[in-house]
Amino acid sequence: MRRIFAQVRKELTQIVRDRLALSLALILPIMQLMLMGNAISLSVEDLPVAVQDLDDSPSSHLFIDAFRQSITFHVIPFSTKISPDEAFIRNEARAVLIIPNHFGRDIARGTNSPVQMMIDGSDSNTARLIAGFSAQVANSWNTTNGAAARVQPVKAAIRFWYNPGRSSKKFYGPGIFVLALSLFPPLLATLATAKEGEQKTILQVYVSSISAHEFILGKIFTFMIVAFCECLLLLTILFTYFGLSFAGDPTPFIVATILYAFCTSSFGTMIGAAIPNQAAAMQAVALGGFLLVFMLSGLIFPIQNIPESIRWLSNFIWGRYYIDIVRDALLQGGGWPAVWWKVGIIAIIGSIFYTLAWRNMRRMQLKS
Repeated sequence: MRRIFAQVRKELTQIVRDRLALSLALILPIMQLMLMGNAISLSVEDLPVAVQDLDDSPSSHLFIDAFRQSITFHVIPFSTKISPDEAFIRNEARAVLIIPNHFGRDIARGTNSPVQMMIDGSDSNTARLIAGFSAQVANSWNTTNGAAARVQPVKAAIRFWYNPGRSSKKFYGPGIFVLALSLFPPLLATLATAKEGEQKTILQVYVSSISAHEFILGKIFTFMIVAFCECLLLLTILFTYFGLSFAGDPTPFIVATILYAFCTSSFGTMIGAAIPNQAAAMQAVALGGFLLVFMLSGLIFPIQNIPESIRWLSNFIWGRYYIDIVRDALLQGGGWPAVWWKVGIIAIIGSIFYTLAWRNMRRMQLKS
C-alpha cells in the first residue's frame, strides 16, 4: 500500500501543478452542467401558430383563446385572403389553424365542425409535439364548450409524480452529472497513462520493483479522488441551482458513485496503457466516455426509442446503469430494491476494465 499511496501522491502533485489539467478536472464539468442543463430541453414553448378565422363568431373566438392560453402556442392572426402556405414560406409560423365557415352555428346545433390544423413537417419532432398539444387543447375545449349536451362518462384526473412541474432541468441535470463523471476523470487518467508511454518514462516502471497492480491502482485511485471532487462540486449545483435533493435512501447512490469512479478511472487507465499516444488515446476516451454514454445511455431519449440494430450496445454502456441510479436517488427514491443489480453491473464492468489494464501492464514488466 505504501507504493500505491506514493504513486497517488505523485499523480496528485502533477495535477495540482498543471493548471490546464486542474481546470479540466474541476472547471469544465461545472461549465458543462450549467450549459447543457439549460440548453437541452425537449419541451416547447411559444410556437408560432397562424390562425385564419373564416367564421369570426363568438365560438370561434373562444376556440382561438383556448390556443392562446396555452404556453405552448403563440397565436398570430393571419389574413384569410392569403394562402396558408405563405405562413410557412415566409417562416412566420410552424402551424396554421383554419376555422371553417358556420363553425359557431354548428357548435350551437351540436353537430361536428371539423377544424383544420396544417403543420410544418420539416422538423418531425416539433411537428409531433404540435399535433399532440393541439389535440389536447381541442379535447379540453370540447369538454367545456362543445360537449355540454353530451354526458361525459369518464373524466381522467392526471397527476405527475417525482417531477410535477415537468422541469427539463430536473430530468437532464442528473444525466449531465453522469456525463461529466464519464468524460473528465477517464480523460485525465488516459492522458496521464498515455503520456508515460509517449515520453518513454514508462520504461522506468517496467524495470522498477513496483508491480503492475500497484502502478495501475495508483493511477486509478488518483483519478477516483478527482472524480469525487467533481461529484461534490456538481452535486452542490444540482442541490442549489437545479433544486434537486435526495428522494430516499442515499446509500445506493454513494456506493454506486464509488464504483462508477473506479469504473471510469479504470477505463481511462486501460485506454492509456493500451494506446501510448495522447492524441489517439484521447479520441478513444471521447468515443467511449462521451459519445456512447451520450447517445446510448438514455440521457436524451428512452433506450426503447433506439433502433433495434444498435440498441443491444446499450447493455454494455456503463453510464446507462449509473444514470438510472442517479435519477432514482434524486427523483424517485426507490432505493436498493430498485437499483441493486445496476450497482452490481457497474462493479463488473469496472473489474473488466481493471483486469484489461493490468494484463497490458503485466506482460511488459520484467519478472523478478
